Amino acid sequence: MKIIIPMAGMGKRMRPHTLTLPKPLISIAGKSIVQRLVEDIVKVSNETVEEIAFIVGDFGKEVEEKLIHIATKLGAEAKIYYQHQPLGTAHALLCAAPSLEGKITVAYADTLFKADFTLNEKEDGVIWVHKVNNPEQFGVVKLDAQNYIIDFIEKPQNFISDLAIVGIYYFKDGAYLRSEIQFLVDNNISKNDEYQLTDALQNMMKKGTRFAIDRVNEWLDCGNKDATVFTNQRILELAQMGNQVAENAKIINSIIIPPCFISRETEIVNSIIGPHVSVEKNTFISHSIVTNSIIESHSHILNANIDNSMIGNFVEYSGEILDVSIGDYTTIKKTSNA
Repeated sequence: MKIIIPMAGMGKRMRPHTLTLPKPLISIAGKSIVQRLVEDIVKVSNETVEEIAFIVGDFGKEVEEKLIHIATKLGAEAKIYYQHQPLGTAHALLCAAPSLEGKITVAYADTLFKADFTLNEKEDGVIWVHKVNNPEQFGVVKLDAQNYIIDFIEKPQNFISDLAIVGIYYFKDGAYLRSEIQFLVDNNISKNDEYQLTDALQNMMKKGTRFAIDRVNEWLDCGNKDATVFTNQRILELAQMGNQVAENAKIINSIIIPPCFISRETEIVNSIIGPHVSVEKNTFISHSIVTNSIIESHSHILNANIDNSMIGNFVEYSGEILDVSIGDYTTIKKTSNA
């Protein structure tokens, strides 16, 4: 089987973090989002994954080498394809046309999941879904009595289904999918100048293709800062390992409240870290309190009180230390001039 990962988007909702790094390569508890995604897909697959294809923008050689390394670690061959124009989800897949052969799983790289099923690769196709409380904010599927999909509805204003599409799809015949996407492009069947994957799926169903569903236990979004910080929290909780602290990390006169991930060659001095904090390699934190946050590599954090935050790579952040003597019945507030 092959895994196809479209990830050429600019990640505008995650700026400024995505100005220098593609969103799928942001680290959560020691692994990039895209690495976690492909590892979890491999876990639920019956067959060996022999190829992982990444569809990227102009991200540079260093990023491409990281993606190749991710595939190689899983024993798969890496392929790099390019989408130079943002022409939609179906167009992105067509950019990887040579890899659309045989059994394929397509997964968009801003989502993670937890599941306990094994992928049924005998089905024509399988679309992964999750039950949500607010289906009007998602694309959902409508099912028949046998639990096969009969319709796709984008952000329904009236209740039709609460099974949201999480962005992971299995196809038994990748070449058939490729031909249906090519039909969209050849006939300029688009919406807002973008070619949509669901249009190809609708055409396939009209011709007799049956799409089953698999339900994930948990759907973890990485679409914006707050969602990614929450995903970091859940990943740390689901690991059920308490604190994961590298052997060569230096923890000096500090408290680490689980669950946390502290990477190699970090140094934490006179600080309280946690819960739900990931600190990547070569980062220095001193005289700070950090909770529910992600701090990337090679950063220096001094005198900070940080919560629900993302700090990027090579950041220098310095707060304030106050030496005060405050009497009874005093109120002190910090206000903004804005």
